[in-house]
Amino acid sequence: MRGEYKTPGGKLVGVTVACDPAGFITSCSIDGDFFMEGEESEQQVVLGALADALRHGDDLNAVFSAHPHVQLIGADADAFLIAFHRAVGNGGAVLHSTAIRDTASSRGHAATISSQAHRTIEQAERKAERRRRARWQALKPEVIHDTPRMPQEQMDIDIRLAERVAAGKMPPTLRFWEWAAPAVVIGRFQSLEDEVNLDQAQQSGFTVVRRCTGGGAMFIEPGNTITYSLYAPRDFVAGMDIEESYRLCDQWLIDALRDLGIEASFSSINDISSSSGKIAGAAQRRFPPIGKGPGAVLHHVTMAYDIDAVAMSRVLRVSQEKMSDKAVKSAIKRVDPLRSQTGLSRHEIVDRLIEAARRQQPAVMPFTLPFV
Repeated sequence: MRGEYKTPGGKLVGVTVACDPAGFITSCSIDGDFFMEGEESEQQVVLGALADALRHGDDLNAVFSAHPHVQLIGADADAFLIAFHRAVGNGGAVLHSTAIRDTASSRGHAATISSQAHRTIEQAERKAERRRRARWQALKPEVIHDTPRMPQEQMDIDIRLAERVAAGKMPPTLRFWEWAAPAVVIGRFQSLEDEVNLDQAQQSGFTVVRRCTGGGAMFIEPGNTITYSLYAPRDFVAGMDIEESYRLCDQWLIDALRDLGIEASFSSINDISSSSGKIAGAAQRRFPPIGKGPGAVLHHVTMAYDIDAVAMSRVLRVSQEKMSDKAVKSAIKRVDPLRSQTGLSRHEIVDRLIEAARRQQPAVMPFTLPFV
């Protein structure tokens, strides 16, 4: 039995339980497109402890209190409880309706914000943008346009390059990917069976791989996707919360998209959107220092250029719960390809993005990774 809950403006949590013939719960597992930060082994301990607490009816907040160095992003204890109750069919609808009323009340209150308050918010955001741009210019990442690589190799290289930065053996680097084959890339905590139609993926020639970061599934077609990774020392994102760290890493992209005529803006925790829909999704992971190195933050982004919506709908499984807080109730319609908004070829867009990313740099590095 499975239950899901999508935190309004946040992420999806899934809970799957199994029962014996007498109705007693024998197992409980957790998945979703949420994010977690903290030491990797401790994250796994927290997920296991949360599943045990759900199974035995214990306090979930006590689990988080016992592991203060692990941060859950995009969901909370209530989200796990609602998903669990839906899985076992015990009071989920009541909890969900309460959550909806609370959210609706919050939105109603937000609508009463004065025009002066809006101006204050806009001024604060402009100041934040200037700070992000200054921090990015100080980072001065090397820019690489990589050669096409197979999906699993891309996953492996992301980790290896982040570890090299974490060890102080590589400078801050921005790598534009090229894909050698179609793929579905699922987030670190997602359930493979609940996110991907495996038979259809295989028949359509899609390789399914799991990345080292949280977040949702990505549908990759080599000529229709633009992907990049930023590998930076951890002090690049020091002193800011998770949401602001996403904005810092992608402010340059927002500026570049606006230069292309797209009114791009940040949405939710990790998305970039325009008035026409979602453009890109991002994910992050922090790596501890290796040796005397500075540690690292890995931040990668996938943008849709020209999605084959029919193929995506066959290969990906997108539950109605995941779309519950979206104005448009279709995952296909939510993905707004860059082609329709720019009229440019994918190659032209990639070149323009590289140019924007390297404005502080003397040259683009060669199309090889000699340090891998």
